[in-house]
Amino acid sequence: MIPVRLAVALALAVLATACGAAEAEIAAETAVAPTTTAAPATTAPQTTRTSLPPVTTTSSTTTTTTLPPKQRLVVSATGDVNLDPTYLPALAAEGYAYPWEGLQDIFRNDDLTIVNLECAVSDLGSPEPKQFTFRCDAAALPLMLDAGVEVANLGNNHSGDYGPEALVDSRAQVEAAGIAPVGVGENAAEAHLPAIFEINGWTVAVVGFGGVVPTPAWIAAEDRPGMADGDTIETMAAAIEAADEVADLVFVSIHWGVELDTTPRPEDRERAEAMIAAGADAIFGHHAHRLQPLEIVDGVPVAWGLGNFVWPNFSRAGSTTAVAQVVVEPDGTVRACLVPAFIERSGRPVLQVEHDAEEPCAGT
Repeated sequence: MIPVRLAVALALAVLATACGAAEAEIAAETAVAPTTTAAPATTAPQTTRTSLPPVTTTSSTTTTTTLPPKQRLVVSATGDVNLDPTYLPALAAEGYAYPWEGLQDIFRNDDLTIVNLECAVSDLGSPEPKQFTFRCDAAALPLMLDAGVEVANLGNNHSGDYGPEALVDSRAQVEAAGIAPVGVGENAAEAHLPAIFEINGWTVAVVGFGGVVPTPAWIAAEDRPGMADGDTIETMAAAIEAADEVADLVFVSIHWGVELDTTPRPEDRERAEAMIAAGADAIFGHHAHRLQPLEIVDGVPVAWGLGNFVWPNFSRAGSTTAVAQVVVEPDGTVRACLVPAFIERSGRPVLQVEHDAEEPCAGT
């Protein structure tokens, strides 16, 4: 983890008050996004993705390697994305580009976008004995990639909805679509591997964890597929330390907390402190289906809960969401903010402010 000077402002106040467990549906059109013209998309940066540390070669001839100069890096993250057309009929009716059309190209204009993909992306397996099971359509993934999403955390309580075979296939489907999967694997070693990118002179690692599991059998083991362990601090710290060995910056996407809570739990604060001590440079949380604060913990931005993102519009509290952005300047200065959004129609989040692609998190 590089040393940084951190200046953060919350562009979004803590928004939603807790609701009862039974949500009442409300009209989705009660909040209207401003009419804006999206900034033109910039050329995507050249990135190299690998799940292994880079290999250094030597020869008898002495050579001098010139590292590219560091430039500004902008990373975005969201909460829960669900691409199951049976849960979100609008996807079948409007097409898979529909969820991304109200975002002013915010993900195309950044350098890296991380989402929590809350479903099995596979035709394999059968439903697990649980209340909700989500099966996403792999045909939706190219549209998500085209919207600017590069990383999908699968470490959550729905990636195993159709069993371990479907979970492993989900990772393969996401990777085949050109999106880096994190947080699950054929075994514990693969589940805890980071996705590595070379962007704007920075080596960036993304690690995913699943801290909410229906049963312990969902956690990957040496000989069992599953999700990365997001409950055991020692395991989490080891994965982050390994990523920090090969990267300038380590970003964490973690499924944690309690549904409908609007503030983090003490045990999640403990986990955050341990992950930061291990080398995390920013932490993006999700699972509560409620937007929670962005705070600075030991000098590092932590978005405790990013709420729903591509999700049904069940309630005002559940539809109030945001995009977390972290901006790293060439000198290591970091700023972070929440860009407010609202799920105006089921499955379609819309930014509620005009996003400044040239100066993200301006004034923070």
